[in-house]
Amino acid sequence: MRIAVGNDHTAVEMKQEICKFLKEKGYEVLNLGTDTNESCDYPVYGEKVGRAVADGEADLGIAICGTGVGISLAANKVKGIRACVCSEPYTAKLSRMHNDSNVLAFGARVIGVEMAKMITEEWLSAEFEGGRHQRRVDLIMDIEKR
Repeated sequence: MRIAVGNDHTAVEMKQEICKFLKEKGYEVLNLGTDTNESCDYPVYGEKVGRAVADGEADLGIAICGTGVGISLAANKVKGIRACVCSEPYTAKLSRMHNDSNVLAFGARVIGVEMAKMITEEWLSAEFEGGRHQRRVDLIMDIEKR
């Protein structure tokens, strides 16, 4: 499985740790984020992650900025993306099971690296349940068509 990872300048160190963690777990990582601490714009990287997932270049995406909010908003503007901001593992797990989220976002200024790893692990290990949840995901995706 290939995972696109993007970040802004606030999350360089966390991105590096998450990429290392993913590689150790056997995932292929597509680094779409900045590797410098020089100020940059999180929407650029949120869009890159979103497009990589929507275009099939990556199976899933992880987007990291200061809070996770801005970069997730940018990713969610890409058609087909369901990005969620998670600060703990339970929400991450349910976002996959119930919402079929395809981009995970979190904030480097909000959580630590170990929590980010736990969130990522839960998110990646969860599977979409379909059923009644599929109808709801379809309703969300219908909004893009209007």
